[in-house]
Amino acid sequence: LVKGASKGEGLGNQFLHAIRESDALCHVVRVFDDGGVVHVDGSVDPKRDRETIETELILADLDSLTKRVETARRAAKGDKEKQKEVDVMDAILPALNEGKMASTVELDDEKSVIAKQLQLLTTKPLIYAANVSESQLGSLDIASTKDQMGLREEDQVILVSAKVEEDLQDLSPDEAKEYLRELGIDGSGLDHLIHAAYTALGYQTYFTAGPKEVRAWTTKVGATAPQAAGVIHTDFERGFICAETIHYLDYIEHDGESGAKDAGKMRQEGKEYIVQDGDVMHFRFNV
Repeated sequence: LVKGASKGEGLGNQFLHAIRESDALCHVVRVFDDGGVVHVDGSVDPKRDRETIETELILADLDSLTKRVETARRAAKGDKEKQKEVDVMDAILPALNEGKMASTVELDDEKSVIAKQLQLLTTKPLIYAANVSESQLGSLDIASTKDQMGLREEDQVILVSAKVEEDLQDLSPDEAKEYLRELGIDGSGLDHLIHAAYTALGYQTYFTAGPKEVRAWTTKVGATAPQAAGVIHTDFERGFICAETIHYLDYIEHDGESGAKDAGKMRQEGKEYIVQDGDVMHFRFNV
């Protein structure tokens, strides 16, 4: 959809609203070269295509912010909080006018919160998905792909083959596993995208397990045990006593809670405990 906008169609209002509401953006850029699949620009150039997409997003932000800043300035007269918003806009606008992403502007913690509230497209975490061929999946590495796209070392890139993802839809889980093994890769593009999105957004997963079901819960990296408990229910956080915790690998290795407990792998953690990705937790609370 974003790529289509680069042909002069512009970013549609409905699409713009949808991606402004999202927490992160994924840019899909074609890397494979196939004469049978025509490129809209006549040639395959990952760096050019990536820059075209980002230019569209910068222009959309520039248009949005230019329209809002004058209204904000009028509202800011005598209003210190509104003035802070104007100051953030004034810091970001010059960068956008220079063709730079809003995320390149250095802001302190308070201003970063305000910038996020502006819902600018170019402040959101970015994931780059390189659309590659089947043969490239097993041979192309992330570092060389970043070079082709003109990206920095710290930028997040995943390799995806649209053809492979299409084929996987028609396979059983066991067949899909075997197919990916034959291609020399350890997971589907969708799996890699999920992991990349969690990393970009600072999320992690912990589990609760009982006789009837196991559930996965999402919390922020750095969350304490009470904060993680609050994801399930606010009463769990308010009346938190402790968390009986087993790491996922220990839970699997020892065939569940009972085996892990017998092996000494269950721990009682208090209010200061920082939840780790993959923890299996049982919360004790009293309200």
